[in-house]
Amino acid sequence: MVTEPKEMIEYEDFAKLDLRLARVKSAERVPGAKKLLKLKVDLGPLGERQIIAGLAEHYEPDHFVGKYIVVVANLRPRRLRGELSEGMLLAAGCDPGDTPVLLVAEDEEKAKPGMRVC
Repeated sequence: MVTEPKEMIEYEDFAKLDLRLARVKSAERVPGAKKLLKLKVDLGPLGERQIIAGLAEHYEPDHFVGKYIVVVANLRPRRLRGELSEGMLLAAGCDPGDTPVLLVAEDEEKAKPGMRVC
């Protein structure tokens, strides 16, 4: 099922997002949480961060390690199940019934942690 598109926004609203490539250094399940994974990512000059992602029902933790994923680097941190999430990874498949598809860098040889996504 495809949902209706969201309302149009101005370019300035989109430009507020700081989208970056992050290399996943480690991944594990969040204890006691059926859907959550804890990822440690390298954002190059922005340092290392922890991201909590609700993808444990679709991916094993090892699937992420070493991949260059797209993250929102300027999202305010928040706690999920007691764990601090310092960003959000991007995936397609957000409609009910969809299986999430991780957005990753195609050319890992050219990818660098912290690269801006434009």
